[in-house]
Amino acid sequence: MKRSIALTIAAAALGAAGLAHAQGQGVTAKEIVLGTAQDMSGPVAPFSKPAVNGMRMRIDEINASGGIHGRKIKLVVEDHGYDPKKAVLAAQKMIQKDKIFAAIGSIGTPTAMAAMPLYLEKGVLHLFPLAAARQMYDPLHKYKYSFAATYFDQMRAGLKQLIKEKGHKRVCALHQDDDFGLEVHGGGEAALKDLGMKYHEVTTYKRGATDFSSQVQKMRGAGCEAVVMGTIIRETIGTIATARKLGFSADFIGTTASYTHLIHALGKGLVEGFYSACTSNYPYADDASANVRNWIAGYKKAYNADGDIFAAYGYAMVNMFAMAAEKAGPKLSNDSFAKALESIVIPRDMFGFDEQKFTATKHLGSNRARLCQIQGGKWVTLTDYLTN
Repeated sequence: MKRSIALTIAAAALGAAGLAHAQGQGVTAKEIVLGTAQDMSGPVAPFSKPAVNGMRMRIDEINASGGIHGRKIKLVVEDHGYDPKKAVLAAQKMIQKDKIFAAIGSIGTPTAMAAMPLYLEKGVLHLFPLAAARQMYDPLHKYKYSFAATYFDQMRAGLKQLIKEKGHKRVCALHQDDDFGLEVHGGGEAALKDLGMKYHEVTTYKRGATDFSSQVQKMRGAGCEAVVMGTIIRETIGTIATARKLGFSADFIGTTASYTHLIHALGKGLVEGFYSACTSNYPYADDASANVRNWIAGYKKAYNADGDIFAAYGYAMVNMFAMAAEKAGPKLSNDSFAKALESIVIPRDMFGFDEQKFTATKHLGSNRARLCQIQGGKWVTLTDYLTN
């Protein structure tokens, strides 16, 4: 009898251990724990705060409808202040203490690149970062996936379209001197190479800079007709405002890093005509889609703020996670999730995000972008998705 009881206990323990191994950390019978490393206090906090709200909004909807195979989603949010060292500390905390199943929506190219190796080393999925650098999916790793065109691909497609439409001959670049800025610069360089052209002038700035007069004067003196902008919010506005003041009337084109209502809300008439590569339509309250209008109303009710493009990013990425987790079935693990994500096609959503399709050898959902422009104080989509 004693031997039988001992064998039963041992078998149960082995079964529990096997289940824990199959599921991995962050998954219990009742819960899936996700973590997100954001800038809640630094220079891109205006992006992170709505992104987190968008994630929470979709999570609340999923949990209210019963969760995913009976499991509710829990979201852990850590602030790295756009500091790579703090991003590493945030990753360590979420991996070791919070035991997250996946890191989702990590914001910032330098911060994500610093922290991502820690997640992958521990078998934690790194999903859909708000950092459109090629390193977010390349080189291939079974647990890292990116969902939108990289800054490189965005600028390559957007700049070629702009040059074809406007006939510019002298194209210049201004970019932040870090990994983000180099990605944008590289995309512009590739576009020009495709067209048999080269940059006419290149200038950079240090992260946190507020004075762009020397850079603008340099580009103006070079006769630049279009400027590739590896900039975010205040750098975009500051550069264009300085250009207008100095009578420099080139076309400026950015990426999704500057595709935000804050550009026209803060820059007002100075930024009219600014171009950006974009990976969705911008959600405005007067949108023709009833689904988007209802989403904006729901967001306003929940957070007493207007839902913007980063809130839409957050909402969309949790929705993609949920679709793959549902497909993975009750025995959720990092491997079953990856297999499920690679077996489904995520269609365009109400925001107009491109169709997402992953495979075992392609961990970028879409490499296509559109061209958008500020017209009449709001973002207007000018093209459908462009293929490089």
